[in-house]
Amino acid sequence: MMDFIISNLLTLILFTPLLAVLVLILLPGEQKSLLRWTAFVLSLIPLLLSLVLWFEFDPNQAGFQFQYKLVWYSALNSSYHVGVDGISLSMVLLTTLLTPLAILASFTIEDRVKVYMALFFLLELGMLGVFLSLDLLLFFVFWEFGLVPMYFLINQWGSEKGEREVWGGAKMPARVYASFKFMVYTMAGSLGLLLAIQMIGGVAGTFDILELYQRWTSLNQPLFGIQIGAVKSIAFWAFAIAFAIKVPVWPFHTWLPDAHTEAPTAGSMILAGVLLKLGAYGFLRLVLPLYPYESKFFAGALAFLAVMAIIFGALAAYGQDDFKRLVAYSSVNHMGFVVLGIAAAAFAADTLDANIALSGAVLQMFNHGLSAAGMFFLVGVIYERTHTRNLNEMGGLFPLIPVYGGILIFTSMASLGLPGLNGFVSEFLVVRGSWPIFTLYTALAMIGLFFTGAYILKGIKQVLHGPLNEHWIGHVSEINARELMVIVPLMVLILAIGVWPSWILGVINNAAAALLAGL
Repeated sequence: MMDFIISNLLTLILFTPLLAVLVLILLPGEQKSLLRWTAFVLSLIPLLLSLVLWFEFDPNQAGFQFQYKLVWYSALNSSYHVGVDGISLSMVLLTTLLTPLAILASFTIEDRVKVYMALFFLLELGMLGVFLSLDLLLFFVFWEFGLVPMYFLINQWGSEKGEREVWGGAKMPARVYASFKFMVYTMAGSLGLLLAIQMIGGVAGTFDILELYQRWTSLNQPLFGIQIGAVKSIAFWAFAIAFAIKVPVWPFHTWLPDAHTEAPTAGSMILAGVLLKLGAYGFLRLVLPLYPYESKFFAGALAFLAVMAIIFGALAAYGQDDFKRLVAYSSVNHMGFVVLGIAAAAFAADTLDANIALSGAVLQMFNHGLSAAGMFFLVGVIYERTHTRNLNEMGGLFPLIPVYGGILIFTSMASLGLPGLNGFVSEFLVVRGSWPIFTLYTALAMIGLFFTGAYILKGIKQVLHGPLNEHWIGHVSEINARELMVIVPLMVLILAIGVWPSWILGVINNAAAALLAGL
């Protein structure tokens, strides 16, 4: 039995969420408590399988492990091909960890609980599919599949407050506007991605990513009467823009604050924790290996956009009075460091500095997933008690909710990058690796790092400190046991990586070194 599980481990991890959906469909819709707990228990299965994968994975072995390949679409030479390296392994672990925590955070949802929980499992399926796919066509199917559940989570269970004015002076609910904007932005980027994938598959004769690493990069004959360099540059930007929108990199970021602000708490946890990582993962898995020369040539432009995201994301976050919107803009700021590390690695792939920057970028993806999910959850906790996200209406709440206040400060410090917590390790690595490669851009990024401290301290001050708003006396209760079950695992991992990062950094570093060696 154990041999069967190990040999089919990735398939089991990938499709267990689909099995969970089928189980939920069979349960009575009016039994809300049963649905919630069943969903939570079922969500633990992919996590347990991911832990098995983590401990069975050999970080010293080069290449992809646990590969499984099955003919899927023979006419196009496309297959169901899955596998993991250290980069995708860390993302799989992050996804399967945050999903049960998001479901546990959703226990206060009363409306259409069965559909809500099923959408989370479908979302998990889509995200895992992207991280595990080693076939371009399969990658794209899962890339698009994940859009649908998140669209409905925002559209149907998002904030019921607020309206947005659209064309012709008409108004629509803010959550409808945000979900529509999220879908349009991502699908617009995906159109170019699909066309480029079709071209690559048609020219190379395969969609297998590992084969494409060799065939596509070595192609030097003109295509369609055009020099191959020009064709590859166009395809490069088709890939890069699609992934930049998803990260999101400035100036493609404007969908993110709206989507975060209107999404339910658990939706924001997954959106910030995992969905944003799909774009960065696309750069690592596809853009750098398939377009090494174009990546190096355009690395300076990518680094510039990353620095703009770091600076403008921090400044925009500091200017917010909506607590959730502040945290949303912080994601633009933090993901900018990921893109900066990727750009530095693309420009100087054969150097130690590139390895450090790339390892830091991947670790930052994991670390941001933990801290951002925690921050959005804590915003949701206080919103459920006060029914406001306006920082100006809070103030002085620390004496009323000291446990929540301590947890908020701890998680905020991780987001800020305090030494001893996880955010410091990854951001330090990115800065250390990028400094010799893009010295000016890295120096400018420190402006954003300064304002990161400013907006974090602003949020803490306006929620917890200052004069107590007496309106909340008797109306604000302390964080409860269920909510502690959500945030404590994140806090443990935040501290564990901050104090002893080698347990995860070793896995990531070897995969990053192998990726750079391929360039």
